[in-house]
Amino acid sequence: MNRIADAIRAAGGDGPAIVAYLTAGFPRRESFLATLQAVADAADVVEIGVPFSDPMADGLTIQRSSRVALDQGVSLVWLLAELEGSRGTLKPPLLLMSYLNPLLAFGLDALPSAARRAGISGFIVPDLPLEESDELKATLSREGIALVQFVAPTTPPARAARLCAASEGFVYALTMNGVTGKDVALPESTLAYLSRLKADAKVPVCAGFGIRNGGQVAKLAPHVDGVIVGSALVEVLERGEDAGAFIRGLRISSG
Repeated sequence: MNRIADAIRAAGGDGPAIVAYLTAGFPRRESFLATLQAVADAADVVEIGVPFSDPMADGLTIQRSSRVALDQGVSLVWLLAELEGSRGTLKPPLLLMSYLNPLLAFGLDALPSAARRAGISGFIVPDLPLEESDELKATLSREGIALVQFVAPTTPPARAARLCAASEGFVYALTMNGVTGKDVALPESTLAYLSRLKADAKVPVCAGFGIRNGGQVAKLAPHVDGVIVGSALVEVLERGEDAGAFIRGLRISSG
């Protein structure tokens, strides 16, 4: 848990930490570890999405990448085995972003030790509300694995405080309501909400959804500890472009 927070805080001298999202097995299952290595070499934290057929929080870009991965037979079982085989070659902390069904299908009793062997430091589960998260949180804590919580701009202040108190590793602060992939305008009201979270949270606050360029990263810099870049990076991979260069460009542009 501390490893995630420490990595985000350590990046503070270069602007917000970059949390880079990519879908497991995308664009090609056989070259995924090489793709992951390129992303890990440039990012401070890496979030790996477990492909799912009905991703309620994801927009069209990540839906497309999930479908491509699923069509190649990518699964949580496959991903954990691949990561276990490559453990020790990746510097930044790894998190898995998974909807709850794949975790239940894998088995909550077996999940923590398998995740630890794969080098996973945390989980993000978009469809698991705080009130129903105690079992998974307790299960993961046996291996020191974090469970990250979401806060949205429309979350009531009292609930936001509860979510910040419960979140481990970092707080995932949505920049907008809706799904991933849309370009976000970042009005002053959003920046003020992020600043409030950052002041109140005991772990770093990372902003995600709709972050696509260095200008947005620079605007967010005073208000958060990190930014999460997902759909834009997946599109870079979709086009066959250099993922590491894209991530480094965000960091340089944040200046």
